Amino acid sequence: MMNTTVSKPLRIGVLGAANIARSFISALHGSTKVDVCAVASRDAAKSDAFAKETGLTQSFESYEAMLADASIEAIYNPLPNNLHAEWTIKAADAGKHVLCEKPFSANAAEAKAMFDAARANGVYVVEAYPYRAQPQTIKLAELLRENAIGKVQLIQASFGFPLVMSNNIRWNPSLAGGALMDAGSYPVSLVRMVAGARPVRAQAMAQFAESGVDRALMGTVEFANGVLAQISCSFGTARHRHALIVGDGGTIETTFYNDTSATLPPQLLVKRGVAFDAPREVVETAAAPGFRAQGEAFCDLVRHGWSAWPGTTPDETMDIMRIIDALAASARDGKVVAITQ
Repeated sequence: MMNTTVSKPLRIGVLGAANIARSFISALHGSTKVDVCAVASRDAAKSDAFAKETGLTQSFESYEAMLADASIEAIYNPLPNNLHAEWTIKAADAGKHVLCEKPFSANAAEAKAMFDAARANGVYVVEAYPYRAQPQTIKLAELLRENAIGKVQLIQASFGFPLVMSNNIRWNPSLAGGALMDAGSYPVSLVRMVAGARPVRAQAMAQFAESGVDRALMGTVEFANGVLAQISCSFGTARHRHALIVGDGGTIETTFYNDTSATLPPQLLVKRGVAFDAPREVVETAAAPGFRAQGEAFCDLVRHGWSAWPGTTPDETMDIMRIIDALAASARDGKVVAITQ
């Protein structure tokens, strides 16, 4: 499964001409580890135009044509959510490693099929969360391993932004849209990472748009180790992204941004102690473009194996999708949903 060849950059092809692909390509321009070299579209003219616009050297007139090209080692899949499973599985069957945009799939059953295909074909298939490769999040994980705040007890994580009602695919239920699937996947992924355990039950309430998708949702998740987490997400708030992690010996606050800069400083606010006035420390970390950090970490995964990957593991991604499934079901019927493995 492991490719030990390190002399050449990992050649990645992009499925579709989504806007997010532009950010991915731009961030990795000039990387010595990754060569985003190709795009495929169902429209040859669109594929050619996108390749010229973004500086890619190859364009394909169909997804199948790119998957058949032996020079493409890996695929970045930013297609609409409802197409993630189909084309990730086809890419794995073609022997390609896959970095698939979040949410990984439309549901947990699809996610299982995707990982089954990866194992059957001896390739790496992982979910794309740029913040996981950020120095800020890597430092957060280090602090948790060191028990900087004692044993984690409670987590609150939220992400929301204003999204005008339009023909945006995130408002379309047939394309697996909605606030939970889009913005909500970030706080869900963070609480699963911090809890470090399997989820056992969930409950949620939501506000729904006329199209039928949730436009705002708040939910609670219980994990097998006793950690309780609250997540919230929205398409109707001021842009915000924040998490509070509470242990029995202190707290950590983080923005878990995908991209950091002088205007979005990559800081962790750590309180060591149980008193209100316990000393607080601002832990500074390096600013880094998340898409670049993630893309280069994906290369390290392909070349060196799981120990080189700071992102979600297959077990984590399966739990993320199980939590999303449970929260969505609870928001519809108002009941607590047990989460089974």
